[in-house]
Amino acid sequence: MAETAVTIPGIRYVIDTGLARISQYTPRSRTNTLPVVPISQSSADQRMGRCGRVADGICIRLYSEEDYLQRPRYTLPEILRANLAEVILRMIALGLGDVAAFPFIDPPAPRSIQDGYSLLLELGAIEPAGPGHRTGGRYRLTEKGRLMARLPLDPRLACMLIEADRQGCLADVAIIAAALSIQDPRERPAERQAEADQAHTRFADPTSDFITLLRIWHRYRQVTAKRTSWQQVKQFCRENFLSFRRMREWREVLHQILGQLNEHGIRAKAPTKLSDEPGDIANSWYASIHRSILSGFLSNIALKKEKQIFQAAHQREAMVFPGSGIFKNPGQWIVAAEMVETSRLFARCAAAIDPAWIEPIGRAQCRYAYLDPHWERKREAVVATEQVTLYGLIIDRRTRPYGPVNPAEAAEIFIRHALVQGDVRRPLPFMTHNLELVEQIDEMQDRLRRRDLLVDEQFLMAFYAERLGHVYDMRTLKKTISQRGDDGFLRLRREDLLASHPDPDELALYPERIDAEGVQLRCEYRFDPGKENDGVTVHVPAPSAAGVAPETFQWLVPGLLKEKIAAMIKALPKELRKQLVPVADTVAIIARDMPIQRRIGLSSALSRFVKARWNVEIPPAAWDEGQLPDHLRMRIAVTDAKGNVVQTARDPGILQRVSTGSAIDDFREAQQRWEKSPIESWEDVGDLPDEIALKGPGGRRWTAYPALMPRGAMVVLTVFADRAAATRNHLRGVKALLVRQLGADIKFLRKNLALPYHCEAQCRYFGGRRALEEQLVERVLDHHLCIDIRTKQAFDDFCETLHTAGIAGWGQTEKTLVIDILEAYQGVRAQLADIEQRHRGKPMLQEFLESQRRALQHLVPDNFITLYDTDRLQHLPRYLKGVSLRAQRGVLDLEKDRAKAKRLAPYETRLQNAIAGLTTQTSAEKRHLLETLVWMLEEFKISIFAQEIKTSQPVSEKRLDAMFKQVEGMV
Repeated sequence: MAETAVTIPGIRYVIDTGLARISQYTPRSRTNTLPVVPISQSSADQRMGRCGRVADGICIRLYSEEDYLQRPRYTLPEILRANLAEVILRMIALGLGDVAAFPFIDPPAPRSIQDGYSLLLELGAIEPAGPGHRTGGRYRLTEKGRLMARLPLDPRLACMLIEADRQGCLADVAIIAAALSIQDPRERPAERQAEADQAHTRFADPTSDFITLLRIWHRYRQVTAKRTSWQQVKQFCRENFLSFRRMREWREVLHQILGQLNEHGIRAKAPTKLSDEPGDIANSWYASIHRSILSGFLSNIALKKEKQIFQAAHQREAMVFPGSGIFKNPGQWIVAAEMVETSRLFARCAAAIDPAWIEPIGRAQCRYAYLDPHWERKREAVVATEQVTLYGLIIDRRTRPYGPVNPAEAAEIFIRHALVQGDVRRPLPFMTHNLELVEQIDEMQDRLRRRDLLVDEQFLMAFYAERLGHVYDMRTLKKTISQRGDDGFLRLRREDLLASHPDPDELALYPERIDAEGVQLRCEYRFDPGKENDGVTVHVPAPSAAGVAPETFQWLVPGLLKEKIAAMIKALPKELRKQLVPVADTVAIIARDMPIQRRIGLSSALSRFVKARWNVEIPPAAWDEGQLPDHLRMRIAVTDAKGNVVQTARDPGILQRVSTGSAIDDFREAQQRWEKSPIESWEDVGDLPDEIALKGPGGRRWTAYPALMPRGAMVVLTVFADRAAATRNHLRGVKALLVRQLGADIKFLRKNLALPYHCEAQCRYFGGRRALEEQLVERVLDHHLCIDIRTKQAFDDFCETLHTAGIAGWGQTEKTLVIDILEAYQGVRAQLADIEQRHRGKPMLQEFLESQRRALQHLVPDNFITLYDTDRLQHLPRYLKGVSLRAQRGVLDLEKDRAKAKRLAPYETRLQNAIAGLTTQTSAEKRHLLETLVWMLEEFKISIFAQEIKTSQPVSEKRLDAMFKQVEGMV
C-alpha cells in the first residue's frame, strides 16, 4: 500500500523498514534478480506520505537519519534496470534510428543495449541492415519482427505465439502467453499455505507448469460457462485459492491477444480439450506447445546436474523453483519462462522437454564442433563426432561425414587408412596390387632385418594426394576412377616403393625353406624386436615333428648364423672368451670356413672347429644359447594337417612334447635300450658326451642327455629328454659312485659326525639321533661329492685328491650348528611346557602357546639339516630365542602381543598367498626372491617381539612392502 499513490483514510501509523525488493535485469546472464536493497529518499518520502493525509500521523523508520541522508535521491529508472528488447523492437519499428544514439534522459548502458539486440536476433525479429538502410540503424526488422512489433507483448511471448500458429496450437499457447503476462493468479496466504498447496495440486501437471496453467484456465472456463452469477465464480476462486481479480485480468488479456492476432489475419482454433492424464513428452500436442514455448525462451533451457539442480544456458546454475509441479521429478532437460534470482537462481514456470526439439528451433544460435575425425571401415568414409552446443550446453552428439566439413583433413585420413593401410571391406583392384607390392618389400625387410627398403608413409600419402585431391570416401573414389576410365593412374611400381635396392646375394642367405633330412620346412621372417614372433619361424608339420633332429634349428639360416656365432662367443665365460679375441675376426673366419652341418649340433661343431683352427678347448656345454636374443633362436611352429599352427616355442623340445602318447612310449623304449646297469665303477661308463641323438621306431629322433642316476641300491646309466633333469640326476649318480669308491673313508666320516649321547632327548622331536646323523652325513656328502664329472680321468683324479686330503674332517661346522639348534629347540619346548603347566584353565593363553609350538615346527622341520644351507642354520638359534622371548612376554601381556601380531599378520597372509600361487612356470628368480622374503619376515619378527636380539639386516614395513611388490610383479 505504501508503494502506491492510493490514499486510504484512517491510516495514522506507517512502519518503514527502509528496504524493498527491486527488480534488476542482468544482461550478462539474462537473469531477473529481486534483491532486497535500501530504498531511495523519494520512496521513503512516499511511504511517509501514506499516513496523516486527513489528520496527523506518525511514520516510524527502522533506520537512522544519517542512513537516510546517504541514500540516492531517486530510485534508479526502470530503463536502466530492465530488458531493453521490447524497447529496441518498438524503436526500430517506429524508425527512431540507432538506439545507442537516441537522446534518452537516462541513457541505458551499452551492454544492456547489446543484450537487447542479441535477444531479438535470437528470436529472429531483426537482422543486420545493409548499407544505405533508410533508418540509419544497424539492424532492420524481419517479417517475423514486424508482426512481433505490432503485438503489445514481450517479444519472447510474441515469438512464442507466432511459432504456435505454425505448430497449430495457437489457442493453447495464447492462454499460456496471457498467463505469463500477468501476476500468477494462484494465492498462498501465509496462514493457510498447506490448504493452498493442496488445492493447487489438483491442477498440477508433473511434467509441465505450462500445462498446469492450461488446466487452471480450462477449469475456470467450465465454471464461468455454467455460472448463473459471478458469485459462483468467486466461490470457485476462493475454494481453489485463485485470485478472482487476476483471473478476470487473465481473461481480458487473452481476449486482447486474440483480438490483436485477428487484426493481422491470424485466427486461433478452439483450445484443445485437456484430459485428466498427465502431460506426455511423446504426445504431439504436448510437443507442439513446448516447441512454441522454446522458440521464445530458448536461452532459458537447462540440463540436469543432480536432483533439482540444473546447468542452465550462459554458464548459470539454477534450481527448479520448489513451488513448481515438476520439482520432485523435473526430467533431464527443462525450459523455464523466467530465471529469477532471490536467495539463489530459480527456474520458475518450467517444463520437461525433449532436447531433440532445441536444434531445429535454435539452429542459427547453435555452435557446431567436430571431434575425433577418423576412418570408419563399415561406412567406408571419414566421419567425426559432431557436437552441437547452444549457449554452452551440449544438446547433441552424433556421427557425421567429415568430408564436407574439412575436405583436406578428411582426404588425408582417407588416404592414410583406406589406401595406404588398406583398411577397407572390399579392396579395389589397384589397392590389392599396391598392397601386394608393399607386402613383398615388407617381407624382404623382415628377412634382412632392415627398415630402409620401403619408402615411408609420407611418400605414399603424397602419391595418392597428388592424383586424387579431396577424395574422402570410397563412393567418391569409385566415381573418380570411373571418370578416368581405369585405375592405372593409381597403380604403383616396385621401383616406386623401393627406397634402396637389396643385394640379391644377401637375400639368398635368407631362404624360404630349409632342408631337415629330406623334409622341406617353410620359413617365415619377422623383424619386430620384443614381440613373440621376432626372428625366423620354421613351420614343422606335426606328423614329421618326431623325425626332425633338434640340431637342425640351431643353425638358423645363413644370414643370421654369423650374428648368432658372435653372440655365443660373447656369452662364453671370460677365461674361454679371451682366447678368441678379437671376436669380430674370429667370427668372420668361422662364418667363412665352417660348413653348415645340420646333422650335428652347432655347439659341437663350434667346439670342433675352434679346436682344429686355434687349438682352443671349449666344451660344447659352454656354448649357452639360453642368453641369446630371441631372433637368434629359431622359433618352431608345429602345424596340423590343415596347416594351422597348434603350438610354438623356441625350445626344440617342443618337437617331442607335441608327439602323441605313443611317441612318449617310443622314447621310453629307446631309453631302455640305451640304458646300462648296474654301474659298479667308472670303467663301466667311459667318457660321457653332453648329448646324443636317440633314434626310435618309425624313424623318430630325439636329442637325449646321458646321465648317471641312482636307482635303489644300484647306479644306472640312462638318458633324459630334458637337460636340466639329466644334470640333476647325474650329480646324484656321481655321488653314489664316489661313495662306493670311498667306502672306508665314508665309514670314518660317519663316526666323526655322530651326535653326542646327551643329545638323545633333544633328537626325539626329529625322529631320533640316528635319523639326524644320517641327514647330517647326506648333507656333507651332497656338498662335497655332487659334482659334474663326465670322464674317467676326471673321476680318478678327484678320487686321488680325496684320498690324499682326507675327508674325516668334513662337516664339523655343520655338526656344531646342529647341536646348537637342538639345544635351543629343546629349551624353547621346555619353556612352553612349563608355562602351559603354570597357566592351566586359561584357554586364550593355551591357544597362544599352541601357536608358538606351530611356529617352532614350521621354523625347524624334521628335515631342517638337509633343507637349509649353512647360512640359515647359523641364524636358527636366534630365531628360536625370538620365539622364547615372545612366549615369555605374551604370558605377561597377551593384548600387547596381539597388537604387535597385527603388524605381522598382513605380511604372513601375503607370503602364504604368494607361495600358494607358485606353479611349474614360476621363474627361478621369483622363487629365489620369495625364499629371501621368508627369512626377511623372520627378521621382522625379531624386530617386533625381541628387539634386544638385533636383526642381522635392516628390516621394516617399508622394505617388506617393496619386496612383496617386487615378488607380486614377477612371473
